[in-house]
Amino acid sequence: MLTIDDTHRDLVLATEKGQPAGYTPDIKRNVDFLESYPAGDICFDQIWGPIREETNAWLVRVQTGLKTPHASAAEGHRNLMMTKAMDLSAKRGEAVRLPVDPEELEA
Repeated sequence: MLTIDDTHRDLVLATEKGQPAGYTPDIKRNVDFLESYPAGDICFDQIWGPIREETNAWLVRVQTGLKTPHASAAEGHRNLMMTKAMDLSAKRGEAVRLPVDPEELEA
């Protein structure tokens, strides 16, 4: 069976006969994701892929305190609240006033 996820996130291969698992040929699996995971793939105990540099930059920031373009916790929380307000607005079919009360989002 081959399932194609039209969101372009994953191509999934499921078989009755186990497939080798990447660089560990002694492990077999019956379901495999054929595309790269957006955060990166692990190979030889290292992260590789689209966000490798971002991940490494974040780790350096945590370790050394250097500034990076990453969002702060407050900015991340604000964006989360705005996204939840958009979801609530779509569900209600009407505008939601910002800043939105967290209790209103959970109701």
